[in-house]
Amino acid sequence: MNARILNLARTVLKGLALAAALNGPLHAQDFPNKPLRWLVGFPAGGGTDFLARTVGHQLSQQLGQPVVIDNKPGAASSIAAAEAARAPADGYTLLTADNAVLIFNPVLYKKLAYDPARDFAPLGLMARFPLILAVHPGSGITSVQQLIDEVKKAPGRYSYASPGVGTPHHLAMELIKQRLGLFIVHVPYRGAAPAVQDVASGQVPMMIVESAGGLPMIKAGRLRPLAVVSARRMAVLPDVPTFAELGHKDLEVYAWQGVVVPKATPKPVVDKLSAELQKAVAAPEVRRKLVEFGMEVSPSDATLMSAYMSMETSLWHPLIQQRGIRAD
Repeated sequence: MNARILNLARTVLKGLALAAALNGPLHAQDFPNKPLRWLVGFPAGGGTDFLARTVGHQLSQQLGQPVVIDNKPGAASSIAAAEAARAPADGYTLLTADNAVLIFNPVLYKKLAYDPARDFAPLGLMARFPLILAVHPGSGITSVQQLIDEVKKAPGRYSYASPGVGTPHHLAMELIKQRLGLFIVHVPYRGAAPAVQDVASGQVPMMIVESAGGLPMIKAGRLRPLAVVSARRMAVLPDVPTFAELGHKDLEVYAWQGVVVPKATPKPVVDKLSAELQKAVAAPEVRRKLVEFGMEVSPSDATLMSAYMSMETSLWHPLIQQRGIRAD
């Protein structure tokens, strides 16, 4: 009797092992068979939302299923990230993951409802937003060197706006201040729109703007760009130099965007989504729209995204800690 039960158990276990071996590839082949949900931690209408909707539309065409953008703004994208971390690990929930979600927030906040390393698997990068140091035209400042000279003559007299504590705009300016030995007072706002508006109206003399939000004001003459905080000049601002060209090395900062899924998502599904994401971002029409919007298109796979995250962590964690920056 015991031998029969043992043999039966062995047969069942073999069957389960065979089913498990077959289910991975079959799941990847059948995936997706229903709509995908893409969480975005910013309101509709902004640059992050535009990127997700543009890529998501192309991804939907490739996968043959709707990709539904779900905006969950607030707390530097922590609300959207926490929801994604709790979602089923089946490949049907995607999250736009930027510098804040993956790099800044774990150092800026004492408590987070998610852990980037524990909760997420990267799919790949999509694009980067070049950042621009801009001033109000009425400030009289026309160059980076003049700005440096004026600030050093009167430390603390000048201030700069940002969309909020811990945003790439804020931390880029803190990096500039650290590297150039400047004392400029930080004036955080709740969002990019009011910050840009106050600099454009002369309430605050300067700020770091990202291409999507700053270019319209620059083209209208309401902001004066001094330099781009990126490796090369922007095609849409060919006359604006980089900090490196002005003799200030190691000042290269982007607001970048990638995509992640819940950590336990099956590898075949992760691999399929990663390949389809790269294909979608590289599609000619998608690339054209993103470049026109002022982004640098940077499709990558999960491995490259992980390496990029490690590099960013080594830059930003020490800076945030050394300057005592907190968001809570």
